Amino acid sequence: MLIERRLPTDPEVAALIMTQQRELAEAERAGRPVDPVGFPVHDDARYLVCVLDGRAVACGAVQALDAQTAEIRHVYVRPAYRGRGIARHLLTALEESAYAAGHTVFRLETGSYLPVALHLYASAGYARIPVYGEYVGNPYSVCFEKRIPVAAA
Repeated sequence: MLIERRLPTDPEVAALIMTQQRELAEAERAGRPVDPVGFPVHDDARYLVCVLDGRAVACGAVQALDAQTAEIRHVYVRPAYRGRGIARHLLTALEESAYAAGHTVFRLETGSYLPVALHLYASAGYARIPVYGEYVGNPYSVCFEKRIPVAAA
């Protein structure tokens, strides 16, 4: 498994985003709630892609909220590759990318209808926090935060 940085305009990033959008649209047609914010591409985010057997199978992004805080966004694994620990490896790589950029607080948002994601973030040390930013007012948003202690000099 290779995790590498890609530009937000990369065709494989776009393909993963479109696949994720289709999956959410199918969930909506099935009568389950769908995040109305959707999956916009952010030009100022740092995207990471997980490549397995030459194929981009997962993606995620880190976007600075301020000098201390980064948001982990758009974590997605293709359905055929789920259950292999890819999301956990990708989450760790996203955290390392945020930390390398000087961030010590990581935030993220997921949907209340995504129990696997809720479990992943809780088991990775994230604590639930009140919804923030663009997620305020979305009844399906669940937000998390993880703080990395700053080493004393």
